[in-house]
Parts: sequence; C-alpha cells; structure tokens
Amino acid sequence: MEQIVSSGIIDSYFSKLKENLSVDVAIVGGGPSGLIAAYYLAKAGKKVALYERKLAPGGGMWGGAMMFNEIMVQKDALHILDEMTIDYKHYRDDYYTVDSVHASSALTYFATKAGARIFNCTSIEDVVFHNNKVSGLVINWAPVHREGMHVDPLIVMARAVIDGTGHDCEIVHTVAGKNDIKLNTPSGGVMGERSLSVEEAERTTIENTKEVFPGLFVSGMAANGTSGSYRMGPIFGGMLLSGEKVARLIIKRLSAMEKVVETGKRKVEV
Repeated sequence: MEQIVSSGIIDSYFSKLKENLSVDVAIVGGGPSGLIAAYYLAKAGKKVALYERKLAPGGGMWGGAMMFNEIMVQKDALHILDEMTIDYKHYRDDYYTVDSVHASSALTYFATKAGARIFNCTSIEDVVFHNNKVSGLVINWAPVHREGMHVDPLIVMARAVIDGTGHDCEIVHTVAGKNDIKLNTPSGGVMGERSLSVEEAERTTIENTKEVFPGLFVSGMAANGTSGSYRMGPIFGGMLLSGEKVARLIIKRLSAMEKVVETGKRKVEV
C-alpha cells in the first residue's frame, strides 16, 4: 500500500506537470485577480497554469484586514461573487462585507473546477524572451529560492503571461530590468506603488490592467504598482474586476492571433 500511495502521487503529479509545459496562459501569483483570471480563461477553453510561491493560493485575501477575516467588496463586483456563489452581506451604500476565508477558498475551487491548473510552492526565476516578446516562464521550487540553492530551473512556454504578483510586480521588474525595453506605462518603466487611496486605487486597478509589453499582462496590485498608482487596503472589488478584465483582454488577443494563423494557412493552401 505504501508504494501505491507514493507512486500514484508521483505519476499523477508528473503527468500534470508534463501536460502543462506549454500553455495558452501562464499566471504568476495566486491572489484574487490571478484566480479570477484563471477562472474566466479556463472557462473560455484556454489552457491555463497558475504558479503560486506559497503553500496556499489566495494572496492577501485570506487575512482580511489585520487578521480580521472579513473583506469589503463594492456593488460593481457582486456579479462575480454571484457567479461563484460567494455569500455577502450589505453593509451600507454600495459596499458589502464578505468572509475572507469563504471567498478565498471559493476562488480557488472555481478556478480549478473550470480547468485551470495550480502549481503551488513554485517560484518564477525569469521569463522566456523570444523575438522581443514574453513567451514563457522559468520556474523552480520556492524552497530552492528560499534556501539560496544553486539548482537549475525548468521552462514553461506560454502564449501570454500575467503578472499577478501584487505589490512587488516581480515579473514586470524582471522583464524591464533584464532586457532594456520600454513598458506601456507613462514613464516607460516600472513606476512603483503609491500610498493608500481607496477610491483612486479601486478605479485605477481596473484602468491599469493591460498588456504592458508584448505577451506580458498585469492585473491586481501589480497593475497599479507597474503604472504608479495607489494601494487600496482590504477592499477587493477592483481586484476581482481586474482579473475579469485581463482574462477578457487575453481571450481577445489570442483569438486575433488564431485568425492570423488561420488566414496564413489559407494563403499557403491557395
């Protein structure tokens, strides 16, 4: 029995890993925007792999506000909570409270149920850079990074990459720092996160969700950190709407790419 348990886990995991060495979309960071993006992309039939450094996805949502496990969501994002059957209570005006543990677990469940694959305990060392485009990720075990071990990584190819790493904007920093390129930001570089301003941050989180370099998209707090906008604290409507928007942008981009390929095939046939 002991051997069956071990061999079953190893066979299943490596089958999953091998099947996802080439994907439509690779998402870095399992916070709320990343999970929402994974859900909508997988629901649309895209092959999605999400990489989370920590043991459990969910990002800062788990802790609520100062470990009070409640969060706030505004009315504009309630349709996402409804789609995922997440309970909420009206507080006042257009604001609703949500149990953060309930919400975090639901986002993870619905993303994986839709078909997204989540690889936890995984760090991203670098990106694949082909023809002046972000074309994949260089991955390693998170404990390897934590311990400072010199262990070579593996590579995952992707048609689009999402930086959902939150305040640190890790993937955008890597791409801009290593490749002498200009980003789609007001300064052309990573502008950094500003101090807290809830209303502005909620608006600009969605506004700054975009493709910042060919093949590289940003969502959630990484969107605001990249374009120099504010943090928002324990209100998550903008994060959810950002994940929904980036999925929509990528679906549109991949569809356009597929049309170009199909047109090219017809020309060759003619």
